[in-house]
Amino acid sequence: MSNSSPNLASQIHDREAGPGRLLTLQTSVDDIVSWRGSFLAYPDLAADDDLRQKLTVSLLDKGTEQRDRFELARVLEDCGAKLNLSSDGLYVDISGRALTDDLPRVMDVLSEMLQSPSFEEEEFEKARAQALANVQRRMEKTSAQASSALTRRLFGEGHPNYSDALEAVLQKLQQLTLDDIRQYHAAHFGATEWTLAVVGDLEHDMVESVVADTFAGWAPHDADPSHETEGKEEAEPGRSVVPMPDKSNVDVRMGHAVSLRRDHDDYPALYVGNYILGGDFAARLMNTVRDEKGLTYHISSGLSGVSTRYAGYWQTSVTLSHDALEEGIETTTEVIRQFVEEGATEEELESKKTTITGSYAVGLATTRRLAQSILTNAERGFDLEYLDRFPEEIEGLTLDDVNEAVRTHLRPDAMHEALAGVAPEPVDA
Repeated sequence: MSNSSPNLASQIHDREAGPGRLLTLQTSVDDIVSWRGSFLAYPDLAADDDLRQKLTVSLLDKGTEQRDRFELARVLEDCGAKLNLSSDGLYVDISGRALTDDLPRVMDVLSEMLQSPSFEEEEFEKARAQALANVQRRMEKTSAQASSALTRRLFGEGHPNYSDALEAVLQKLQQLTLDDIRQYHAAHFGATEWTLAVVGDLEHDMVESVVADTFAGWAPHDADPSHETEGKEEAEPGRSVVPMPDKSNVDVRMGHAVSLRRDHDDYPALYVGNYILGGDFAARLMNTVRDEKGLTYHISSGLSGVSTRYAGYWQTSVTLSHDALEEGIETTTEVIRQFVEEGATEEELESKKTTITGSYAVGLATTRRLAQSILTNAERGFDLEYLDRFPEEIEGLTLDDVNEAVRTHLRPDAMHEALAGVAPEPVDA
């Protein structure tokens, strides 16, 4: 059990350790520490660096210049530790868990993986084959196809929220070489905004010493940010269709880009407003489109890909039968339009405030989630006190705040549509 008291910020030690920022929090859990870390890789997304980054990350635990994959796995297994690396847009993310006494050994392994991977041809071919198989599985999912198609309507190729057509991803993966991976690692892997949050049964000075010593020689890279930060120029709303005639249902995505970022003053109010519209099973969209009309099993709406570095988008997701497709889209659009025009009620607002602040408290209930919350807060550039201030910010919102943010930022008439699972149009003989 971790400490999620209102004075969380005052308990976090924040300082430089080696080439990056270290945040540590001591909790009442016994003998265990969890960590979350990240650095900015700055991929050139318009040049398909996102694929290079994902493949590079997938090879980091397949052997280093010091130890092969089996030795790396043996160290973690002997410690009973978990260590995971993943690619997340502009960032490379690190997460893990271990006994407190084993932290030095696991950090040593992590340092090797990040700084001196061996990049063997055989492992590269395996990783690429697995990546290709993952894309092929996604190609069969209507949800993945619809979501991907909507982002192409809203963003350019250089934006972190843009998703290439899955057929194109397959082709590009097949063309990548091991030299591409080596070159990408050399140019984009470094301690650029390297941040590590460690939570659990720890001594602050001990963790600082371990991290500083282990990563002492890791330098920032020289890659500059090249990603787009805004959506496409305003275009007439339209519809993209991904034909998948063998599917029994159609996945629909409806939405538009939003100009605000995570640090915009309107964001908390818009977040709550959207939660009332489509954030959970008691939201407006579920009550009407599913419960009253019986047109779907699930429908939701949310703000996606919104960060402090670039703008994101608002989308509604719904799965419909072929017979109910157009009626479902029309009904969904009408619920959204009515909500934007008339606004939420005081009862809805108070209910969602309780839900959101309660979920936030649950999100601070384990060392793993605490570490993630601390890291995310740091990545956004927020002060530590925001971790305590967020629930108060939500509680302080008025109905006028929420309804004004909804009217300002949600535009039903500007929604684009993306459908996957429909049959192709018949061709005249």
